[in-house]
Amino acid sequence: MSDVPWWRLALAAAAVSVAAFAWEQPFVALFGVLPTLVWCVLAKAARTGLVVGLVLLVLLAWFTVPRGLGLTGPWVPASIEVYWFHTTLAAVVCAVGTLVERERPSALLPTLVVAGFVAAGGVLALHWDAPPGDEGVAPGPSQLTVARDYACGSGNCWGVLEATGDHAPDVMREYLVPHGFTPAREISGVPRLCRRTGVLVTHEVCAELRTLSATAVRVEWYVNR
Repeated sequence: MSDVPWWRLALAAAAVSVAAFAWEQPFVALFGVLPTLVWCVLAKAARTGLVVGLVLLVLLAWFTVPRGLGLTGPWVPASIEVYWFHTTLAAVVCAVGTLVERERPSALLPTLVVAGFVAAGGVLALHWDAPPGDEGVAPGPSQLTVARDYACGSGNCWGVLEATGDHAPDVMREYLVPHGFTPAREISGVPRLCRRTGVLVTHEVCAELRTLSATAVRVEWYVNR
């Protein structure tokens, strides 16, 4: 361990710390850290290693921190983009760093890009018909009694959350807005709120609020593909 330069250890530790913002999706966090770890292996000189490493950390922060903080919008990368978009950009950064050191870019870099695309395809295939995750809807307001389930039909699945308590419909709406949801077009008279993330590939989640009574609301949310 004492033979490993301090800056390699520092970059690796910093990458793990930044990727921790994606802790709810461990595989996403792993792919976020991977390019920095690869660079720690490839870099020869401390100066180039640190400069390129810092660029990689900024890139990683862009792909993990805003979403980890619950921010949304077209400038916030979707989680699926960490696999292929982030790894591609990071591989380009690493290749430039390698050329600056007057070395030939390693075969690890195109392998990293291919692995990112393969992982993205695998994740899409595995989750295509699966119910959505929390997506900022669950677990729901703490002041309400919440029961969570999911339903499927016509080749699609969606999350279901039933909440009861004082002013449940209003409380649920007030809970969703700070999580990035904004009013969207109603469908069959049912109010909807949606939020979007994704720079190149849009990830849109919509939640339908069905008022059952003054003290009960049913929320159904799904991912638009």
